[in-house]
Amino acid sequence: MMDNCGLSLRETRMPLDSFHREINYLRISLTDRCNLRCGYCMPLDGVNLAPAENVLTLDEIEIVVRAAVSVGFHKFRLTGGEPTLRRELVDIVGRIAAVDGVRDLALTTNGMQMRRLAAPLAAAGLNRVNVHVDSLHSERLTALMRWGRLPDIWDGIEAAEEAGLLPIKLNAVVARGYNEDDVVALARLTVERGWHVRFIELMPLGGGECANFARERFVCTADTRRRIEEALGPLIPLPREDPADESQPFRLLDASGTVGFISPVSAPYCGTCNRMRLTADGKFHLCLLNDDEMDVRYAIRSGGGLPAVARILLAAVRGKPIGHHLPHGPSTEHREMHHLGG
Repeated sequence: MMDNCGLSLRETRMPLDSFHREINYLRISLTDRCNLRCGYCMPLDGVNLAPAENVLTLDEIEIVVRAAVSVGFHKFRLTGGEPTLRRELVDIVGRIAAVDGVRDLALTTNGMQMRRLAAPLAAAGLNRVNVHVDSLHSERLTALMRWGRLPDIWDGIEAAEEAGLLPIKLNAVVARGYNEDDVVALARLTVERGWHVRFIELMPLGGGECANFARERFVCTADTRRRIEEALGPLIPLPREDPADESQPFRLLDASGTVGFISPVSAPYCGTCNRMRLTADGKFHLCLLNDDEMDVRYAIRSGGGLPAVARILLAAVRGKPIGHHLPHGPSTEHREMHHLGG
């Protein structure tokens, strides 16, 4: 853990870390709970969850967002666990969207609740969604995304599209022995639809069964790309619209959408990372794949208010590490993916 050091709010209006990366994107975990138990993310038993009283309230989340905007953050994403389990989700979206300086507000979800929530979230100010779907084969999806149901997820994707939460981005984690052959059908979706389908390498977070799963079932991006190209033809490289985007985009010939690859193990993108994370229990998590955190919940609840949160956030930016050590094994001991939201 890192000490909270004092920084003047006048010290910078552009949040640069010590490696001269501009950090302007805050990913906010609304809950560490989930209605699924994906094999690489959340164990079936012995799940370590934050006590309800430690989870940041709607008002506290708004304070963090206002503090983040005050020091130069402008891009925000709501994650989990599964953020649609948060009962105040629509209100949270409305509060954040109303903050002057928030330019982009997105949501990552498994889509199971989106038929009910897509239209209210769009009306509240949500811009777009990423939906997690590991296969278009019902049985294989359920085997990997335990408790997941493809009809519900697909219905949620269509509801998000109908609500104008565009562009639709689909995220698929590729796991050997589960869905490595299913990447072709997912990539084929981009031929007719203007969707962005991204394939993600497994990441071993924490020291438990999910980290073991990630190590044992790892599939590198090169293998996934080769499988897609053998079936569907060459993938044409595209420039990244945002240099900090973790996904390297490609397009199949004459396709409407894009295929992307997120390769934290085989091709780390730490040098262009622009992200900071807020855990559901109120810690700034400095890097997805490291354990360093700074406590903001205590600062809020002890009366520090927006200035204290802004100082801690600037300190967190300055303390952000240059990268991770995934090629050598798990980088975190205390957090698993459902604590951090990816």
